[in-house]
Order: sequence, then C-alpha cells, then structure tokens
Amino acid sequence: MADNKSKADLVYSYTLSKLKYLQSISESGAGKAALAQLRHGVGKRPGELPALWGSIFDKIPEELLGKKEASCAEWAVYTALTLYALHHQGNPDDVYQKDISVGRAAGELVKNDDDTERIVNRLNTIVTATSPNDLAYHLRGLIQLIKSSDIKLDHALLAKDLYLFNNNEIADSIKLRWGRDFYRKLNDRNNKKEGNDNG
Repeated sequence: MADNKSKADLVYSYTLSKLKYLQSISESGAGKAALAQLRHGVGKRPGELPALWGSIFDKIPEELLGKKEASCAEWAVYTALTLYALHHQGNPDDVYQKDISVGRAAGELVKNDDDTERIVNRLNTIVTATSPNDLAYHLRGLIQLIKSSDIKLDHALLAKDLYLFNNNEIADSIKLRWGRDFYRKLNDRNNKKEGNDNG
C-alpha cells in the first residue's frame, strides 16, 4: 500500500511537471505541434507512436517504467496527457485547474435535473471499465463534454487516480471520492439556485 501511495504521488508530480511544460510552450509553434501530436495519441497505446515518446517518457522516473509492456503508471501518465491535449484543443485559456476531479467536473456538466441521470450513467460506464484502454476510451467522451462546456480538470490528479484504479481496494476509494465530488457539486448548484429563488 505504501509503495502504491508513493508511486501514485510520483505519477502525480511527473504528470504535473509535463502539464506545466506544455502550458509554458502552448502558444509557440513547438507547443502547438506537441499538443497536436498528443491528440493523435488518444486511443492508442503508450509507446505506439514514436512522435510521442519524448512527450511521455523524457525524464520519467525509472520506478514508473514497465518491463516488457507499459506499466500502470505509464498508462496513467499517457492517458492524462493525451486527454489534456484533447481538452486543450481550440481553447485559448488553459484547461488545467488544481483539485478538479473527474467527479466534480462531471457535476459541473449538470445544468438541470434531466442531466443528472445521463451524466451518472456516463460516470458508471467509466468506473466499470475493465482495461486501461476502455477506461481511456470512456474518459475521452467525458473530456469532450467538459471541453464543450468550458469546464476545467486537474489532469495530474486524473493520472494519479488512473494509476490507483489498478488496485481494486484503492479503486473503490477513488470511485467513492468521484461520487462524493459529483453530488457535492450538484448540492452546491441546488443550494445556490434555492438561495437565488428565495432572494
């Protein structure tokens, strides 16, 4: 458990360093090219596209590397960075915001009561995915929704959560946190609405 925790923190800090670098060069030609290449990686496997090797593996801590196949950590970093690039596409502002979990971002998508069931079903599809590839596929749909609604996300936290998803005991706590964050956001919206109605 302690090893999982320390590796998860390493996944978080490494992904955050990559995000900060991408943010710092996002307006340059090289930055736009790097983000475009990362977008091409959505739906692919880590290591499949040589153009992405530097973006994903340059300076990655040795303990996060797999042996013959991509490790859970490499999958997590790769998925978070490619989804960040997808999220960032066409957005003049940065889409990263600290502490915005998948659950909270999904909660921000709910504008009325009719949206709740639809978004809960989408979250259910994500948390019941059975492989890293399926998880990335279902997250892609959520990212496209939050992108179109100008909602931000903590992509480094996403990487950490994706890494922890590989441990069944810890995965349940991630799902629990996403559920709490989702309904906390809904309750905040409802309380504000009631306050405005009463005001």
